[in-house]
Amino acid sequence: MSTIPTETVQPGKASLLYDPKIRGYVYQAALLAVVGFLLYSAASNAITNLRAQKIASGFGFWHNAAGFDVNQKLIPFSASGSTYGEAFYVGLLNTLLVASIGIVLSTFLGFFVGVARLSSNWVLSKLAMIYVEVIRNLPLLLQLFFWYNAVLKPLPNPRQSIDLHFFGLGWPSPLLTGLMAIAAGLAWLLYKSSDRLANSDRDRGLVKLVSGVVLTVATVIWLVYSGILHVVSSGFLLNNRGLYLPDPQLGPGGSLIVWTFLIGIVASIIFRVWARKQQEATGKQYPVGWIALGLIVVLPFFVYLVTGRPVSFIYPEIAGFNLRGGIQIFPEFVALLLGLTTYTAGFIAEVVRAGILAVSKGQTEAANALGLRAGPTLKLVVIPQAMRVIIPPLTSNYLNLTKNSSLAVAIGYPDLVQVFTGTVLNQTGQAVEVVAITMAVYLTISLVTSFFMNIYNKRMALVER
Repeated sequence: MSTIPTETVQPGKASLLYDPKIRGYVYQAALLAVVGFLLYSAASNAITNLRAQKIASGFGFWHNAAGFDVNQKLIPFSASGSTYGEAFYVGLLNTLLVASIGIVLSTFLGFFVGVARLSSNWVLSKLAMIYVEVIRNLPLLLQLFFWYNAVLKPLPNPRQSIDLHFFGLGWPSPLLTGLMAIAAGLAWLLYKSSDRLANSDRDRGLVKLVSGVVLTVATVIWLVYSGILHVVSSGFLLNNRGLYLPDPQLGPGGSLIVWTFLIGIVASIIFRVWARKQQEATGKQYPVGWIALGLIVVLPFFVYLVTGRPVSFIYPEIAGFNLRGGIQIFPEFVALLLGLTTYTAGFIAEVVRAGILAVSKGQTEAANALGLRAGPTLKLVVIPQAMRVIIPPLTSNYLNLTKNSSLAVAIGYPDLVQVFTGTVLNQTGQAVEVVAITMAVYLTISLVTSFFMNIYNKRMALVER
């Protein structure tokens, strides 16, 4: 019996349009073409309208004379000799200043309120809840108006300034303040180390008594001296034009104190990183806080004494209907900072609360079983695990704070929007260029903030094997 060979029929190749990968490329290319066409049409239309209205385009205005002044400026700026480009940098620095300080303050306040909401203390928990519910449900612009018009503007005029002096107390000389601070620090260190220094309850009580006496004497001397100083000097004044502080002036050798302070900060950070690695490797703990205190406070104070105390102060004084001298912190800056800080802290508090609740209760129970108290448990066990949940929404709140700072124009704070998108745009008429630069700046700030927060998030992420 013969077999008839059968011919195998090859199936036809499917159309490329049925390939999901190819189809995705086609859709993306089509979308990119549409977006490019819309951008080209918008740019072409803008150029045509500008030419029709005989409005010059380009960035030639950047080096033209500004012709206006700005009250708060971190770099030299004047109406006669400064350009629009310098005005841009003034507004940018003011924006970065209020945003950076606001991020730090709102983080601390938000963490405190978030932890307070979970407190077993009924009063503290309810106060934190009321704060969060009220702050989050009021528009930020309304809160800025409240801080500026209802809190700061009703303050007395400069000739009737409120002499703060830290609530009625003068600020003693740096020498006495430093010596009392060192004495108080040593007394506190002695008190905390009493369990290790004493062999019996009687000796332990004696050590605590001595440290308490030293701490009390240092505090009394500082308060008495400051009370006397309050009668004979003045330096911290508050009125409806802002807060006036003494302006420090560095004499010969004063820069050495500043450099010592900065080097102390860097050295403290390096020592903290090293101490953490050593603790993870060997389990041994190092007194990071005391070392940092010595490097940042004690060492610059020692240099201050050795160099002959080359720091003097220019105090604000009444001159006509205003104050002259000192450092002026404008009410617009204070109102914006308070508004941004309190508003953002309400959202951060909820993020912190959610992050803590996301940690299993078994972690807390295990820490309690090991003998850890509530404070160390929260610091060493709960918060490190909660940070993995907290960081992503925390980044979003940081970005919102930076972008919300553009509301400063409502209360007259000279930020980037008020100075550049407001005054510069009105004087030059270069709307397209000015708005494009402003958008690029806020986009860059947001991307840089997200970049560093993502790095921090990766460091805190759970390492999987």
